[in-house]
Amino acid sequence: MAENIYQTEFSAEMQQAYINYSMSVITARAVPDVRDGLKPVQRRVLYAMDELGLNYDKPHRKSARIVGDTMGKYHPHGDSSIYETLVVLSQDFKKGMALVDGHGNFGSIEGDGAAAMRYTEARLKKFTQDVYLADLDKNTVDFMPNFDETEKEPTVLPVRIPNVLVNGSEGIAVGMTTSIPPHNLGEVVDAVKYMLDYPDASTEELMNFVKGPDFPTGGIVTNKDELAEIYETGKGKIKLRGRAEIVRGKKKSDKDCIVITEIPYTMVGANIAKFLSDVVELVETHKLPDITDISNQSKDNVRIVIELKKGADAEKTLQGLYKKTKLEDTFGVNNLVICDGKPKVLGLKEIIAENIKFQFEINTRKYTTLLAKERDKKEIQEGLIKAVDIIDLIIEIIRGSKNIAMAKDCLVNGNTTDINFKTRTSKSAASKLRFTEAQAQAILELRLSKLIGLEILALQKEHEDTLKRIADYEDILNNKKSMVKTIKKDLDAIRKEYAVARITTIENSEAAVYEEEPEQEMPLVFAMNRFGYMKTLEPTVFAKNEEAVRLESKTVFDVMSNASIAVFTREGTMHQIKVKDIPTCKPKDKGVPVDNLCNYDSKTENIIAVYPVSAFENNNIIFITEKGLGKAVSGTEFISIKKTIASGKLSEGDAYAGVVLGDKKHVAILTDAGTGVRYDISELPVQKKTALGVKAVKMAANTRAKAAYGLDPKEELSVSFETRTVLVSALKNRKKDAKPEKLTYVSE
Repeated sequence: MAENIYQTEFSAEMQQAYINYSMSVITARAVPDVRDGLKPVQRRVLYAMDELGLNYDKPHRKSARIVGDTMGKYHPHGDSSIYETLVVLSQDFKKGMALVDGHGNFGSIEGDGAAAMRYTEARLKKFTQDVYLADLDKNTVDFMPNFDETEKEPTVLPVRIPNVLVNGSEGIAVGMTTSIPPHNLGEVVDAVKYMLDYPDASTEELMNFVKGPDFPTGGIVTNKDELAEIYETGKGKIKLRGRAEIVRGKKKSDKDCIVITEIPYTMVGANIAKFLSDVVELVETHKLPDITDISNQSKDNVRIVIELKKGADAEKTLQGLYKKTKLEDTFGVNNLVICDGKPKVLGLKEIIAENIKFQFEINTRKYTTLLAKERDKKEIQEGLIKAVDIIDLIIEIIRGSKNIAMAKDCLVNGNTTDINFKTRTSKSAASKLRFTEAQAQAILELRLSKLIGLEILALQKEHEDTLKRIADYEDILNNKKSMVKTIKKDLDAIRKEYAVARITTIENSEAAVYEEEPEQEMPLVFAMNRFGYMKTLEPTVFAKNEEAVRLESKTVFDVMSNASIAVFTREGTMHQIKVKDIPTCKPKDKGVPVDNLCNYDSKTENIIAVYPVSAFENNNIIFITEKGLGKAVSGTEFISIKKTIASGKLSEGDAYAGVVLGDKKHVAILTDAGTGVRYDISELPVQKKTALGVKAVKMAANTRAKAAYGLDPKEELSVSFETRTVLVSALKNRKKDAKPEKLTYVSE
């Protein structure tokens, strides 16, 4: 076989391949069709369940069977995505109208995952059968081959409502996303009926019926005046707020509570847990100080109880929750759908118009199919009625024929050759018969019991009913008003049986206002252990547990709540942390790692010293490097609004051995050779932080300084140094250039 080689630009080929991939994801995976409001995987799951006969009045079937059939016949993209789709279709807290009746653990509003598919069972909802799948057998939609051309699947389901509005949709494609909120079924049906009567209706008129989204979690939409533009353009942001109630204590001595009974739709799932943790963090950082406890008491319905301090301003705290947590959030609307095979962003009017167009199409196909069936029945009925009137002749023809083909030929064409008749009159009458093929077949299959008088009357009545249906169907197909009336009748039936009251409130609410009170300055005790976990303690708590806290902590000092602390590293950086960001803990609590509070990276940096920034204003800071260089830097150079700054300049291969606050008289420097030196801090020159420093300690070759400490003349100081305890205060006070002396160890 000869090869055909095509030359093309690589960039052009890649561009076209990416476009093809993008369109495949957009149209075949992530974005719903405006006609039935379903993504392909959702459509295939529902169709597979219909094919399995999982009707609402039949027993549930294992989810694994449904997933297997869907994947094997229609959607070969992995079982996890199919099962996730099945789960979401059953969750009434995500869908305006759930389409699947799940049996077992199908997840919860709090983000709990569904049980494995081998444990759960499912079947179709009655709503799904009546509204989404009812007319599949009436040639209402086209079918196409499946991926391996062994099965047929519908290109779209004959859904009789704008499902893309009722159930909404969310999806991420390539370069675009869709985010459509759910709406109230009754309101959407009313809007469709109005537009059937007034095709040129404006968005404003339709919004007399569709007031706004109706989320299954309830809540409050707070920007009513902005909805008109959102529904006109198909894009915008809907502001959501949870429904909360302030429950006053029965007695003056009782505490007030805030009870949350409805959450914003955006909080469904793991965001409830995040909301709880956010509230805890706000309490720990003193931003919502009036909250004493929060508990999630949700069972069948959402109930989150927030307990307040006695005498707290509950309204102010509630406004703070709206302002600082997901209790007030935004839902980004982007009505991206597949329309005429292409992705388009549609407004409310356009979506309803497309649905009406689709309703006309499926109803035209439906009643064309029904009309053809009724006309076939009419033909058969007319043949049977005529045959009953000449039944004796019919019997004579059948008895006189040698086979069925001969009898049928006589009934259709009047051919009497080789048929035995009793009289010439019968033969002459038989030669004039002109039944159709279908009529002749029905006559030959006619049972004698049908010749009873009542059966003949029933046949005539059935024929009259058939003629009436034919007239009705022809009227529907030929008269637009009749078609509209029929569609509205179907919509009325759906609304009557399935519509429920709106649960989301639409209003104009002012944005939450929460003015934080200036933080009251209060004394705290800062503590950090050797692993870099930080916490603060109240002074009274620290006083009762001082020995235990000091034993487990590497650094302990007093600090004010509105102050900051500075973290110096061996690598030459200084990180700042606000004390209010450090949680106030109990003595046994570990605290939080320094990594969570600033830009410190525990993988590349090592903490060498921690000081309160307030101490920098009136003190120098002494820097000693491992190569033995030292300098004093004015503390004011380190008072900065930046979270991270360079604390000094280091030569290549050098690092800081110690950073000492200059509030002491002496500095002691220890080396890894087991020696040390001590002298007055004043002997180190005051330099800029960008200076390398001067020689601070004499050291032999291959010796490095490893630690530095500040101490007063008569102060007793012992420290843990390289696994042993060194009595630093035993070092004699000498000159800066003195030779280091051997260290005095407390214990060997």
